[in-house]
Amino acid sequence: MSTLDNILEEIDKAESIVILTHENPDGDAIGSSLALYNALKNYGKKPDIIIPEFPRTFDFLAGVDEIKKESDVAKYDLAISLDCATIKMLNGFANYFEDAKVKITIDHHNTNTMYGDYNYVSGDAPACAQIVLIALEYFKMEITKEIGTCLLTGIITDTGGFKYSGVTAETFELVAGLLNKGINVSKIYKKVLQTKTRANFELRKIAANRLEFFEDGKIAFTYITKEDEESVNAENGDHEGIVEIGRDIEGVEVSVFLRQTDKGCRVSMRSNEYVNVSDVCLLLGGGGHMRAAGCSMQCTIEQAKDKILRQLKSVIK
Repeated sequence: MSTLDNILEEIDKAESIVILTHENPDGDAIGSSLALYNALKNYGKKPDIIIPEFPRTFDFLAGVDEIKKESDVAKYDLAISLDCATIKMLNGFANYFEDAKVKITIDHHNTNTMYGDYNYVSGDAPACAQIVLIALEYFKMEITKEIGTCLLTGIITDTGGFKYSGVTAETFELVAGLLNKGINVSKIYKKVLQTKTRANFELRKIAANRLEFFEDGKIAFTYITKEDEESVNAENGDHEGIVEIGRDIEGVEVSVFLRQTDKGCRVSMRSNEYVNVSDVCLLLGGGGHMRAAGCSMQCTIEQAKDKILRQLKSVIK
């Protein structure tokens, strides 16, 4: 019996199901979670989806108004974690996963620690949404236009609009199937990648003005503070994409962006050619992908900057 057969068997048996994803969710996390949520509802289940905070960029997705911040269910029959490499990344709501009778992870991170009873993980997939799409097709669950829009949102955001190196021929074949359902790829692209909030624009200006270069311009570093976010009335997700400012500059191999939080700093890293930023972030308590990774650090911006630069200088050629 395959892992997907096991997962479907557990879905069939479960009376109560909860869907979870990582903190500070991006489009792949939200798109994958809502796609599975809507599919399970159509399948006859009554799942809960718990995401305490998410960017309003994704308010157009079906089921977004049914997302819960928390639940009063003591113990779920089944918990499904999506796009989350470690249980630690579930942060303050990991208890819903840990307390469930059966635990499933669906993910595309090579750093996944296989923390579920059943783990459907493919590090070759450029987005978790691609794995969810394959799973739903295997389950013979209908992929409606609404579900397809959630899936395509996840794929578009995590591939940067199909520009990152992890995109495969299978990705385009699966996306073609979604387009045949009448899903508007250009509309989704514009909503999730092109349209910026005013606060995001203002934060980008602040971060761009602070940009510093190290190691002969191969490392770009910038940050924003809590005060910066307050000054522009930023909402959850308004910091998204700032890390790309540094990566897109000629000669830069690694771009580092720090966002000050109540607990310290949230770090985002991107690389261009050869640095595996997932390995760097693993050493700092995080992880991710070869060209895109992150971590959380409980220290000041200056302390985080020093630690990160020490790690990066050892891998920059």
